[in-house]
Amino acid sequence: MITPAFSIGIEEEYLLVDPTTCALVEAPKSLMTALTQDLGDQVSPEFLQCQVEIGTKPCATINDARDDLKRLRSAVLTRAADHGLAPIAASCHPLADWKKQTPTDKDRYNQLGRDLGGVVRRMLICGMHVHVGLDDNALRADLMRQASYFLPHLLALSTSSPFWQGEDTGLASYRISVFDNLPRTGLPPQFSTWAEFDRSVQLLVDLGVIEDSSKIWWDLRPSSRFPTLETRIMDVQPRMEHALTLAAINQCLMRMLWRLRVKNQRWRVYDRFLIEENRWRAQRYGTTEGLIDYGRGEIVPFPELVEELIDLLEEDAGVLGCASELHRARDMVKATSATRQLAVRNAARDSGADADSQMRAVVTHLIDEFHADL
Repeated sequence: MITPAFSIGIEEEYLLVDPTTCALVEAPKSLMTALTQDLGDQVSPEFLQCQVEIGTKPCATINDARDDLKRLRSAVLTRAADHGLAPIAASCHPLADWKKQTPTDKDRYNQLGRDLGGVVRRMLICGMHVHVGLDDNALRADLMRQASYFLPHLLALSTSSPFWQGEDTGLASYRISVFDNLPRTGLPPQFSTWAEFDRSVQLLVDLGVIEDSSKIWWDLRPSSRFPTLETRIMDVQPRMEHALTLAAINQCLMRMLWRLRVKNQRWRVYDRFLIEENRWRAQRYGTTEGLIDYGRGEIVPFPELVEELIDLLEEDAGVLGCASELHRARDMVKATSATRQLAVRNAARDSGADADSQMRAVVTHLIDEFHADL
């Protein structure tokens, strides 16, 4: 059996802010022109004009991904600074009002506005997507079904959106609440074969409901453009090294499931109803509360779950050369971006700052974190 490449690609969405006022700012055309000159097709505008999207090249190793992601983030940072702006990589701006944002005038985004109405206008959110190279459709369908079990774990570690329009939402990832208003989102269906997936997609295409599978926005999906499985459930990370840890976990998970497959073994497939309960727990609590281990029949604290995950993936991380990134998950459990943002807000509140000043303190923290690993 041919071993898949397990290459990785990372896509991230950033928000542009005024570092003095901490307010969102629309990307000037001159900024996008400069970024395109620097990065070519690895950068593009996003649905709203205050957003920028980047994507790495397909990378053989996590070190290759680090080099490319650092180059991309550094270019956005430098070019934004040239225009008096700063990027932040959090899935919701702590203070901004979605009603005051302007959509990007682009055919794809204009069509989304026509198709989706009012729900798409609330999409003041940023995500992180990780592609893992699996050049076999049957394998992609098989691993998608099994890997769904781990999506809540990835969401919990990635949570970076506790605030929305100046309010503490009580959720570690409010982004998920906004995104779930769109159709064809959430956990992927449990297709047993590639043919079953393909028939279902083709039915919607033939009816003119969607043009192709790129309009399917599940938490995990076969990419319509690349021979990859694309994990989409994660909040974007303020710190680059944390993004690389999430990418490494994705890469290792796919190799682990493939490793089981070649031994005629597999991960147990649970009903979506049960996985959705863990997805909600991750969305609500991040890593501060545990997830349900359905094999053990109990709620397991997240630090223990991460140790189990590291043990499960240790062999794969060794082969793929990403052991240090995998082990960094221990640090992320202790303080996700959501918990760090809440700590900054609490410190500002305790010092007597008013509500707006508390949120501006969080934005300033996010600006600083973007610099941290560059």
